[in-house]
Amino acid sequence: MNKKIVCSMIFNFIIFVTVLIGTIFMVTGFKFMSSASNLTSAGWAAFKYFTVDSNIIVGLVAFIMFIYELLYLSKRIEVIPQFVYILKHIGTVGVILTFVVTLFYLAPLLGSKFLFLYQNTNLLFHLIVPILSFISFVFFEKTKIDFKYTFYGLSTMVLYGIYYIGNIIIHLDNGVVNSEYDWYGFMKLGLLSIFIVVPIMIFITYFISWVLYKLNKLK
Repeated sequence: MNKKIVCSMIFNFIIFVTVLIGTIFMVTGFKFMSSASNLTSAGWAAFKYFTVDSNIIVGLVAFIMFIYELLYLSKRIEVIPQFVYILKHIGTVGVILTFVVTLFYLAPLLGSKFLFLYQNTNLLFHLIVPILSFISFVFFEKTKIDFKYTFYGLSTMVLYGIYYIGNIIIHLDNGVVNSEYDWYGFMKLGLLSIFIVVPIMIFITYFISWVLYKLNKLK
């Protein structure tokens, strides 16, 4: 058990550091790969994206879990609280959703220009952090959380969805969706697309949450 916790600690520390570095690179505009484009806006404006927010959440959660695991291994606590694993599940769902949307929606949408989705900070937030989070949660952080907590996995998507849709509605131009505020292009067909996009996103997000729960429970 301790070996798994040590491995989890290593992964959580790497996740936290990777998110921290990615956030600094994003805010400062630093590029470590040649790229003519960026998915995210420059500087602090990038925080409007679910990609950025979900990565920061899982980075913070990874740091919290790292601290509790350190306390457990040093015998300062007898057990790692359940809420820590619930938070890690929620955070992992968020970045896996980012991974899935990038791979199966944004990349095909951009065609031959999709490569910049995996360059610079995008490489960290779209690929590396989601993969590290998946590995740590599924293989090293065996939980005892109940099935009901799979619904908690919807929380980040629902909260972001309220912000995203609310922002679009506030900035409607004579009833027409302003593309400047529909940065993911979900409302290209008009505001009524909400009734298609929202159920799809809820289904995909919950499916990810359920799959992570099941994989985590495997012996």
